[in-house]
Amino acid sequence: MKHNLLSVEEISEVLNVPRSWIYERTRITGPGAIPCIRIGKYIRFELDEVIDWLRSQNESKSGKSNCTA
Repeated sequence: MKHNLLSVEEISEVLNVPRSWIYERTRITGPGAIPCIRIGKYIRFELDEVIDWLRSQNESKSGKSNCTA
């Protein structure tokens, strides 16, 4: 199984959101926190896990959504 870890800059590009939004989500703790891997001072992300997280956040906040993640 190959894992490509993305940096904050890369994941923000993929999701088309500002880096500050990503950094804010990494400071949240608990079940709603964005899935990330900390390697020393670096933060990395697995794209599949982040996409799954976004879908679950979207579903849990609104029940049903008109948007697709």
